[in-house]
Formats: sequence, C-alpha cells, structure tokens
Amino acid sequence: MTLSYPRRKKEKKDVNTANRPAMVKRTSSGSSTTSSKSNKRLKTSGTEKEGFNDKGLSSPKKPSAGLSSSSVGGGSSSYTSTVTAASSPPTTNHGTPRKATENILMRTSFVTRPVTPPLDVEQISETLKKKNIKPSCLKYGFLGLGIIGKGIVKNLLNSGHTVTVWNRTPSKCRDFVKVGAVKGQTPADVVAVSDITFSCVADPQAAKDMVFGNCGVLQEMRSGKGYVEMTSIDAETSQDIAEAIMARGGRYLEAQVHGSKQEAEEGTLVVLAAGEKSLFDDSHTCFQAMGKSTFYLGEVGNACKMNLVVNVMMGAMLAGLAEGMALADRAGLQQKDVLEVLDLSSMASNIVGDKGKAIIEGAFSTSFPLQHMQKDLRLALELGDQLEQPLPLTATTNEMFKHAKRLGYGEHDVSAVYIRSRF
Repeated sequence: MTLSYPRRKKEKKDVNTANRPAMVKRTSSGSSTTSSKSNKRLKTSGTEKEGFNDKGLSSPKKPSAGLSSSSVGGGSSSYTSTVTAASSPPTTNHGTPRKATENILMRTSFVTRPVTPPLDVEQISETLKKKNIKPSCLKYGFLGLGIIGKGIVKNLLNSGHTVTVWNRTPSKCRDFVKVGAVKGQTPADVVAVSDITFSCVADPQAAKDMVFGNCGVLQEMRSGKGYVEMTSIDAETSQDIAEAIMARGGRYLEAQVHGSKQEAEEGTLVVLAAGEKSLFDDSHTCFQAMGKSTFYLGEVGNACKMNLVVNVMMGAMLAGLAEGMALADRAGLQQKDVLEVLDLSSMASNIVGDKGKAIIEGAFSTSFPLQHMQKDLRLALELGDQLEQPLPLTATTNEMFKHAKRLGYGEHDVSAVYIRSRF
C-alpha cells in the first residue's frame, strides 16, 4: 500500500530588492561607501526592480544627482550606504577626486629653460690670434647655428674665411651677417654658392632632413662640391648620407667635434674626421680655426664610432660625479670640499671642475645640452647591440640621463643629471 502526500506549493521568492542592503565598504574614517556596482543602481518603488520596470524593460529614468543614505547593521559600529550619481568622478584610495584623463607621465614640465648669454661675434679669441691662420680662397657654407655651430662660424669669419650661413631660425644669422657672412635662404642655396658646405645640427634625423628634405643639400650638389657632416650621428646614418652625396658626384667627409660651447668659441675643439681625404685636405684651414687638434681616421663611419666611444666614457664619468656629489650632500659634507679634494687628486680635470661648480651653483647654464648626451648614449647602445658588445654601465647611465630629460632638463647642461641623482 502506497501512501501519497499532497505536494507543497513552492513559495515564490520576493524579487523586490528595494529593502536589500546595499553593498558597502569601509573607509579609513570609519564611515562606508557603496561599491561601484551599487552606484549604478536606481531607486526602486512599488513592484519595480532596481533598474527595471514590471515588464522587464530597463527603466528610462536617469539617477538623480543627489545622495541618499540609510543606516544598516548594528553593534558598536554602523555602516552607512551611500548611493552616488554615475556622473561623480572616481576617487583615489585617499578620497581625492581624480580626472579620468589624467596621466602622470604626460604632465608638462615647468622647468625654466636656461638663458644662453649672447655671443660676441666680433671678439677674436687669444687662441685664434696665436694660430696665425692663412685662410683658404675657397668659399664655405655652414648649416646650423646652434651652441657649437655659432662658435665655429665665429672663428671661421674671424680667421678670414668666406662663409655663407643658414639656420632654421633666420634671426640667428643677423649677427654673423653684420661681420661679413652671407645669408642663404635655404640649404640648397648655400650649397649652390659654396665649394664646401659644413652641417652641424641636432641629431641623425635632422641631419637626414638637411640632405634629403625639401630644398635640401642634394638639390644643388654637383661634381667637385664637398659636404662635411659635423652632426653627432651613428655610422649608418653617415654612410647613407655619404652614398647620396657621392651619387651626385660630390665628396663627403664626416667631421665629429669633441668639446662644448666654450671650446667652440675659443677654437679649441678636437676634430675627428673620416671619409674623402682630398676634402679633408681642402678643409684643413677651417679645422685649424675651429680646433686645437684634428685626427683623420680613414673610411666613413670610423669618426662617428670614435665620437660615441668618447661620449660613453664622458657620460659615465658625469653620472658618477653627480651621484658622488648627491651622496656628499646627503651625508652632510660640503660639496665644495669634495671638489677641492678631487682637484688635488689624480681625478683632477677641467670637466670635473667645471661640472662640479655647475652642480653647486644649480644654474646648469647650457654648455653641452643634456639631451644631446642622452642621444649619443642611445646611439652607443645601438652600436653595442650590433657588435654584441655588452654595455651595462652605459645602459644605466643612459637611464639616468633619460630620467633627467624627462624631468624637463633636456635643454640644460649635462651637469643637470645631478637633479636625477639628488631626488
């Protein structure tokens, strides 16, 4: 005999969540706020679900901008659920409103650019007077009147050379025109009236634009004309420019210069040349005017590599000086005492003394731009990758200069890498 029992009807659960407590989280002050899910919910009334009406369609009503709170829980502490409007900005862990588009890496720098003192073009340095140079009768052109370029052109003019100049900012040509230079309208115009044209710009890309760009060097390059690239570039870029110049019948020479603003103005740069030997000979009197010593290193590319090697060493030395001065300051030592000790030791040198004084003064007036040093370190690392030569110290030094550049000190002197070490 089987007994049957009447089935109990299942009770329908109440789907109305109007009285359901909102999800909350405790804040540091003891109060609490709702989670991001609860912020999206709407107020409920009658038999409507939150965010939906009785027909299962989403409610077209928008949440109000006001705030509503209700007390939940018990005991010694109470939780307060807060429904905020969807338009309210997100907050950080400390409750500070945060803009959705704000990105700390994109914040602009407010570092004041260093003021470069004007160059007295007519003043002839004592070093140049002692050289007693007999200028060549050839016509020379010069493209780029930056920190180094201005000093070079000044000595070319004061030594009696005929020079046609061009610069991206035409106003920089005025002082040189007053003392005898001719102003060219475009790089092509300068090449057209010159037997040998020098170029000294910022980086490899600028060097390529000067040659291959609109109204560039190639437009007027002819057989017998010479082109001397003085921009600090990599060997591959130099080779590309050399091939283009020689394809037009021209002669090419790379002439990297080692030195800074002061050496350029005094005519005491070190010139590292490679390429066409006949062009090197025709440029001899110019190299005499701008430098104290000139090296011919053979085929195209060798001078660029030599320049990067020298700057790798100088960059690492400056980074070490910056860190040492920062450590001395943090240890309570006088930085001027550190410089006096270095000056009496085997580490004594002009660059240590000059950059050490710049660190103490904190002005970082540009003698050799920090961004140019960082560029050379980057090019040296690329060369190391090509040759499978490990450069761990150079990589670390590059990051220091890169960080200082990111802080807004790219156009300041290389000694501004101290800012990265100090803070």
